[in-house]
Amino acid sequence: DVQLQASGGGLVQAGGSLRLSCRASELSFDDWAIGWFRQAPGKERERVSCFSLNDGRTYYADSVKGRFTMSRDNAKNTAYLQMNNLKPEDTGTYYCGAPCDKTVGRVGYWGQGTLVTVSS
Repeated sequence: DVQLQASGGGLVQAGGSLRLSCRASELSFDDWAIGWFRQAPGKERERVSCFSLNDGRTYYADSVKGRFTMSRDNAKNTAYLQMNNLKPEDTGTYYCGAPCDKTVGRVGYWGQGTLVTVSS
C-alpha cells in the first residue's frame, strides 16, 4: 500500500527554521508529483509547494516564496521542506501529498500531517 509519512514539525519562535520530511513507500517520485500542503486552524487546506514532473520546477505559494525550499532525495524516496524565517501565520498542520494538484480534492495520497506552531 502507498504510504506517505510526514515528520519534523514542532514549536518554533518566529524567525526560526524547521525541516519537514516526507518518506514515501510504494510511490515513486519519478512517477508522482510530490508536494506539501498546510491547513491552519479554521481554514482550508492549501498547497505550499509542488514539484512538477512536466518541467522539473518546484512551485511555491506566494506566501512562502523565498522562505521555504522543497527538495527530494529520490534514492531515499523522501521529500523535504526547509522552512526558514517562519512567521506565526505559518502555523498549521503540514501534509505531504501526491499528486500535488492545487485542487486539494484531486490529491490522491496524503501523509498523516505534522504540526508546526510558530510563536510570536
